[in-house]
Amino acid sequence: MLYREAGQFKTNYKADNAIFPILQDRLAIIFYLVVGFTVIPYFGSDFFINSMMIPFLIFTLAAIGLNILVGYTGQISLGTGAFMGVGAYSCYKLVTIFPDTNIILLILLSGGFAAAVGMIFGLPSLRIKGFYLVVTTLAAQFFLEWCFIRIPWLYNYNASGAIEVPRREVMGVIITGAEASATTRYVVVLSIVVVMTWIASNLIHGRIGRSWMMIRDMDIAAELIGVRPLYAKLSAFAVSSFYAGVAGAMMVFLWLGAAEVESFDVNHSFLILFMVIIGGLGSLVGSYLGAAFIWMLPILLRAAPDWFGLDIIAATMEHFNFMIVGGLIIFFLIVEPHGLARIWSLVKQKLRVWPFPY
Repeated sequence: MLYREAGQFKTNYKADNAIFPILQDRLAIIFYLVVGFTVIPYFGSDFFINSMMIPFLIFTLAAIGLNILVGYTGQISLGTGAFMGVGAYSCYKLVTIFPDTNIILLILLSGGFAAAVGMIFGLPSLRIKGFYLVVTTLAAQFFLEWCFIRIPWLYNYNASGAIEVPRREVMGVIITGAEASATTRYVVVLSIVVVMTWIASNLIHGRIGRSWMMIRDMDIAAELIGVRPLYAKLSAFAVSSFYAGVAGAMMVFLWLGAAEVESFDVNHSFLILFMVIIGGLGSLVGSYLGAAFIWMLPILLRAAPDWFGLDIIAATMEHFNFMIVGGLIIFFLIVEPHGLARIWSLVKQKLRVWPFPY
C-alpha cells in the first residue's frame, strides 16, 4: 500500500469538502494533465491523436452532459445526438454570420442554443418520467433530425446538405479547417474538456448538484423540503444539452471537418447512453472510462489479429465487440449501476497504486 488517507488531517471546512482530499490524488491529477498537454502532443502520431484522442475527449464531454441528466438527476434521455447536432449547426451559422469572431468563443456559444432547445424539450419531464420521458426525448431526436434535413437555412442552402468547416485562426494559429494540425486541434479540445469537467464537478458538488440528486432519489420528498422540481429538472436539461451542444460543435469543427445529419442520428444517442451506463451512472470518472471503452475497444479489436498473427476477418471482430458491449450493459444495469467507475474505485482501494485517483 503506497499511500493512504490516514494521517492526512483536515483542519477546515474547505479541506473536508475537497473533491480530492488526499494529496496523492491531487498529484495524480497534475500528472494526468502534464501527460495530456505535453507527452501526448509531442510523442503521439497524427493517427493516434485524430482517431483516438480527439473523438475520445469529445464523446467524454457528451457523456458528462448526459450523465448529469441521467446519472445525477434520474431523467432518461435519448436525444443527446440531436442536441449535439443543434450545437454543430448553431456554430456553423455563428461562424457564417460572425466570421471574425474567435472560433472557440463561438463553439461555447453554440452550447447556449443547445441548452435553450434542451429546456424546451425538457418541459415534459415536469409531468412525466420513465418510459414516457424516453419516448418524448426520442421524439425530440427525430424532430431535430428532420429540421437538420428540411431547413436549408441551417446549412446555408448547400446542395449536398452538409456543413463544411472554414479555416479559422486564433492568435495566428490555425484552429479549424483542412490546414489545422491534429496536435493543435487536440490541445484545444483537451483544454475545453478539462475546463468543462471542472465546472461540472463544481456544479455537482454544490447546491445545484444536491438538488439534482434529491430529485433523482425521491422527487416528492425533495419538493417537500424545498427543492423546486421546475428549476432542478430544467436546469439539468439545460446543462446537459449545453455540454452536448459544445461536444457536437467540437466534433464537426475540431475533428470531422464536415458533417451531415447522419452524424447526429439516434445511433449516436444510444452510443453516448451506452458510454454512461458502462462507465458508471452518476460519475464523472465513469464518463471518461465509458467513452474510452466504447470508442477505443473496436479500434483495439480490429488491430488485435495483426498483433498476434491471427487470421480473423474484421466482421468477426465487430460481432465480438457487440457481444462485449451488450454483455457489459446488461451486467452493469442489473448488478452494478456504477459501472467501470466502481471497478476503478475498488482497484484503487485494493492496490493504492499512484496515480489512480477517484
